[in-house]
Amino acid sequence: MLKVVAGVVLLLGALGLWWSRLGSGGSSAEVDTTARFLVAVMVIILLSHLLGALLGRFGQPLVIGEILGGLLLGPSLLGWVWPSGQAWLLSPDVVSALNTVAQLGLIVFMFLLGCELRMESPRKAVGTLGVSVLGAMGLPFVAGLGLAAAAPEMLQGSSPHAVGYLCFFGLALSVTALPVLARILTDLRLDRTPIGQFALASAAVGDGIAWLALTVILAATGSGDASDMGSTIALVVALVVFTALVVRPLLATAVRRAQERPGTGTLLPLLLVGAISYAVLTHLLGLHAVIGAFLFGTAIPRDSQVTERMNQQLQGFTLTVLLPLFFAGVGLNVSVGALGRDPWHWLVLAGVIVVATLTKLVGAGGAARMMGYRPKEALRFGALMNCRGVTELVVAGIGWQRHLISTTGLTVLVLMAVGTTAMTGPMLKLLGTKPPEPPPGETGGPPGEADGPSGETDGPSVPVLQGAPLRADA
Repeated sequence: MLKVVAGVVLLLGALGLWWSRLGSGGSSAEVDTTARFLVAVMVIILLSHLLGALLGRFGQPLVIGEILGGLLLGPSLLGWVWPSGQAWLLSPDVVSALNTVAQLGLIVFMFLLGCELRMESPRKAVGTLGVSVLGAMGLPFVAGLGLAAAAPEMLQGSSPHAVGYLCFFGLALSVTALPVLARILTDLRLDRTPIGQFALASAAVGDGIAWLALTVILAATGSGDASDMGSTIALVVALVVFTALVVRPLLATAVRRAQERPGTGTLLPLLLVGAISYAVLTHLLGLHAVIGAFLFGTAIPRDSQVTERMNQQLQGFTLTVLLPLFFAGVGLNVSVGALGRDPWHWLVLAGVIVVATLTKLVGAGGAARMMGYRPKEALRFGALMNCRGVTELVVAGIGWQRHLISTTGLTVLVLMAVGTTAMTGPMLKLLGTKPPEPPPGETGGPPGEADGPSGETDGPSVPVLQGAPLRADA
């Protein structure tokens, strides 16, 4: 015990000397910035994961706590309660370094997310999946257009592209977070059920459509010249075709050789270089770097133990360290105080959350009902598709960087992402989490409200995601 006390006293004394040295200017600016950067990283990781573990005890995904950790370090709390402390911890130099590292983490995360969109799709499932994705994205998109048109003075950024702003806000309401959805389904033991597989496949296809739509929006708003926009879209199409016809077969060969000769250790650096190269290309095209990383990830074979092991290696450090830095960067630009005391601002926030939720329940749930699911199962599907998570934060952050939405608009979308993700688990538990029966025509019998144990029934014919889903604390 005495050794522990002596160690604590010694550590506190050393910290006191270090602090006084910083305060007296005894260290150089370079060392001071480095020290502050490391302290900021330590604080962000500790706070984010502590909150994630705490909220995890209440059935929430870890990502909710990590997002809240970023918000608390921004002007919403720390900058309001202790502005001088925030100014010391998150000085402009430190924030710049954090943003740079966070961008690397975001690129790797989007690369991994692209890998998860590899799927097998039976032909007879295309129509079913198309209806579900149209319902899950179409109605929220139209509602988002209406909300954006009703409050442009509050939500629109400085970009002169009004149509781009409207389309972006509609897109922001239509997304579903595939990684968080996968974790929620796993926690509730619905990941192997027909409705769980149906939701995962719909979210995967929806993610692909969302990033394609965002690419078009960014290309259209990147320049006022129609010829520049046309050339950008043509270059993107050429890159997609090149990826499908050239890069994908080359990656398949590289993965096969790595499988035959394990232990060489060259595959992971090769894939990272490829993802970063694609990120650079799309950035130079006037789009966002994450779009290139996502596109490269979709070309990675998912039927190999080598790629599975590579994904696991990248996920650990990316999701534990780098992604919380991204959340913190978003949190620094989000201020609940920006809503002010104007009742209209708070009414818009409440309206966005309510409309985003109802349109997912009605649109996605209605599509599932058309596919033959009973009302309760259709509502479960709608509740699953209402989960937005980190995907919403990435999309909202891109829109804010391109000035399509204002800081207040970013705050509204981030709070909407937190709210809709947090309510997914409780809504599912309220509706019951027993695995559902398949819809009529799939097994010859009518579906029932009460369901048997997981795995006792065959589900509808839907695409099945290949490989383990990305950890949902993403």
